[in-house]
Amino acid sequence: MRAIIQRAIDASVTIDGKVSGHIDNGLVMLVGVTHDDTLEDANYIVNKIVNLRIFEDENQKMNLSLKDVNGEVLSISQFTLYANVQKGRRPSFVQAAKPEHANELYKATNQLIMEHDVSVKTGEFGEMMNVQLTNVGPATFILDSNDK
Repeated sequence: MRAIIQRAIDASVTIDGKVSGHIDNGLVMLVGVTHDDTLEDANYIVNKIVNLRIFEDENQKMNLSLKDVNGEVLSISQFTLYANVQKGRRPSFVQAAKPEHANELYKATNQLIMEHDVSVKTGEFGEMMNVQLTNVGPATFILDSNDK
């Protein structure tokens, strides 16, 4: 499982002209699932997301976690995180999980975050979405459950 997280002070996802999710402070999380990912992978990603000290304290040092700042998560499913662009000019998505498996783990990931008392707003799995954010820092981090 892969996740790209970006600190944001304002972020939203729009589907067919309607805002599906919006946060004011926290993380935008793009989540990709591959074939052999499990709930263990989701737990690894979630524990990193809620506990990484990537928010600035009063001394502008990254010492605070998402939980410390009472931040929210805007969660977006992103199968393209498993795109392979090594050959040719068209990405291959064979490493991305089938929709049923990916959606199951995407939903589980969001639920696990909420179990840490963190608010989660989402887009719609499998839909064309427009994501807007104001990235603070900018601060962007790549998480991969293969690193556990």
